Amino acid sequence: MKKCFSEIKNKGISLRHFNIVMLVIALLISAVLIFAMNRTNALYKVTSEATDDLIEWRSSAYELQIASDYLTDQMRSFVITGDKQYLDNYLEEAYVTKRRDKALSILEKNLADTKPVIALAQAMDVSMKLMDREYYSARLALDAYGYSQDEYPPEVMNVFLTEHDEALSEQEKLDLAMDMLFDDEYRKSKDEISESMQKCLDELVGIIDEKKIENASRMKRQVVIEHLLTVMMIVILLGIVFLTGYLVLIPLKKAVEKIREDEIIDVRGAYEIRFLARTYNLMNRVSRESKEKLEYEATHDPLTGLYNRRGYDFLLNNVDIESSAFLLIDLDKFKSINDTYGHDVGDKSLTKVARILHRSFRAQDFVCRIGGDEFAIIMIHAESQLTGRIQNKIHEINEQLKISAADEGLPPISLSVGVVFGDQNYSFDEIFREADKALYKAKEDENREVVFADAI
Repeated sequence: MKKCFSEIKNKGISLRHFNIVMLVIALLISAVLIFAMNRTNALYKVTSEATDDLIEWRSSAYELQIASDYLTDQMRSFVITGDKQYLDNYLEEAYVTKRRDKALSILEKNLADTKPVIALAQAMDVSMKLMDREYYSARLALDAYGYSQDEYPPEVMNVFLTEHDEALSEQEKLDLAMDMLFDDEYRKSKDEISESMQKCLDELVGIIDEKKIENASRMKRQVVIEHLLTVMMIVILLGIVFLTGYLVLIPLKKAVEKIREDEIIDVRGAYEIRFLARTYNLMNRVSRESKEKLEYEATHDPLTGLYNRRGYDFLLNNVDIESSAFLLIDLDKFKSINDTYGHDVGDKSLTKVARILHRSFRAQDFVCRIGGDEFAIIMIHAESQLTGRIQNKIHEINEQLKISAADEGLPPISLSVGVVFGDQNYSFDEIFREADKALYKAKEDENREVVFADAI
């Protein structure tokens, strides 16, 4: 046993064995989850159906009250305004929509012969009796507003006025119609409907409370079971999480951090993680020097040590060109130096120019050799107010080239420069073209060392 633990400590736990253990644990968790889900789904279904029924019953009870009030509002609106649309709305509710009848039918279907249904039926009876009074009022109003009998709905046409009411004037008929909808007798009937409705709702609340208590009792038992299952799952999951974190996640996290920092990885965790760490560390040590060499050679000119064309392209696409100045530089009469003195002297001249350029500009500026005798400089955070400083700097560089060329026995050489400022909103291609135009102007005039693109 001691030997086994010692081997695990030195080599680490195999992920293969760890995965087998995790699979067994996952199967156990799955079985527990399936059992819990079936129990929960069954209880949820019962509770959901009961809740839906309770909501439907209460909504149906309210619908009768709402429909009764709607009929009253529509009939009163018709009598007050004479607009027949209100009467049509009334009849549509009473004979088409029939919310009162539907509400009573739903409760009778689910709660037959119970107190809520009895109370709701009483409210329905009063509402139906009240309709006779409303129809009589509608007949009075139709006569008072001068509607022809062809426009009378059949339900109202069948209402016959008393001899006394028939003899009333139009205004008296209208007054009587309004009284019938607003007098004490009408209000008393509406109160009876409201009282029966309230009694229905109270009885429904009682039934709902009983069902809630029953469901709560069942839910309580299920919660106890769920708690026990949850504790079991938490213990198992915590074990998996701890082992996964200790053997895999933490070592991988540390390894990723080390890889990002290009450092040696700590050998820890599971056996496979340790193997990868050792392999990476060996490869890192072997490749670091060659990698650095390759990266430098890929972006730098071997003769001058400046950024080459590839490095220049990378810089131009990654710097904030809008806040930078771009200098395109060409050596004057460099071809004649190669032709007269040979390429060795030409290379020495290029090296001399590169050294002075690199020394003359700021550390944050980028000096590049992009062609044979063509150089480019990207000055970071340099805007158009620096024209004088740039011009003086190029003049100083040309003076240094004269002095150093004489000291080192090299032929005289000078620079011509075209300058473009990025704040002119040029694209990368436009910047190069404008700088090239400015450079061409500078080479045409031997008395001008620097030409700025915005001054052409």
